Order: sequence, then structure tokens, then C-alpha cells
Amino acid sequence: MDLLSFLDAYGWWTAGLVLLIGEILVPGIFLIWLGLAALAMGLVHWLLPTLPWYWQLALYAAIAAALVFGLRPLLTRELERETERPTLNRRLHAMVGRTGTLSEPIVGGTGRARIGDTEWRVRGPDMPAGTRVRVVGVDEETLALKVEPDLQSGF
Repeated sequence: MDLLSFLDAYGWWTAGLVLLIGEILVPGIFLIWLGLAALAMGLVHWLLPTLPWYWQLALYAAIAAALVFGLRPLLTRELERETERPTLNRRLHAMVGRTGTLSEPIVGGTGRARIGDTEWRVRGPDMPAGTRVRVVGVDEETLALKVEPDLQSGF
């Protein structure tokens, strides 16, 4: 029994299932393409059982590359497509435009504000506690809301 005798249809299907299960456990969308390529190779081996192992590996590499460089960009583009509700599941971004009150003063550019029923870390110009603020953006690096004084409330 040689080293590559596992390259039969069941071996490819097993490898494909293991890679697909690995996709669930590992963050990112990459193992799915390798798993799908392995499942496809199982089908190829089932249809062409006499295909030499080196052709199987070459075909596997070609299928995997086609999936990674062909389907992955399409999927990524679809996932990044603008929707009717762009802030859905983006809680910080959903706060833009809302108003609240500083529960702690902003000193050195950071503080805390109560917006709705939640306290949020905020960034902005120094202001005393109790100041009404409006959320104008999101600081992605610190995961804080960017605020300015709410001029519509009289400040």
C-alpha cells in the first residue's frame, strides 16, 4: 500500500468534509473553498478511478485555485454590497445621529455618555458631565462613538 492510496473517492470526500467542518471552527472564509475542491475531486475520482495521483493533486490545486480566485471575490462583493439597512448588526454605526447626555466628562478626548438605555464610550472635544451630545461618527480603532455638543438642545 503506497502513501497516496487514500486518494480514492472516499478519501477525497472525507478530506472535503473535514475541511468544511474546519471552516466552522476557524474564523474567515477560506477552508470552504478547499473543502469544496476536495468534494469535487471525490466526484472526479469516482468518475475516473484510474486517474494517477499526481493528476489528482494537480486537478485539486486547479479546482481550489479556481474557487479561491473565482468564487471568493464574487461572494465577498456580495457580502459587502450596500443594503437597505446598512447599520443592521453594526450597533455602533446605528447610533450615528442619536443624542444623549455625558455621564462622565470628556477629558483628553474620551469620556462616557448615556444614549438610550446604554452607556457608551465616547470621543470628542472636552466637555463637562451633563452636556447634551449628538453622535456624529464611529472611531473604529477604539470602538467609541464620536460626539459633538448637541446645538439643537440649546448648548
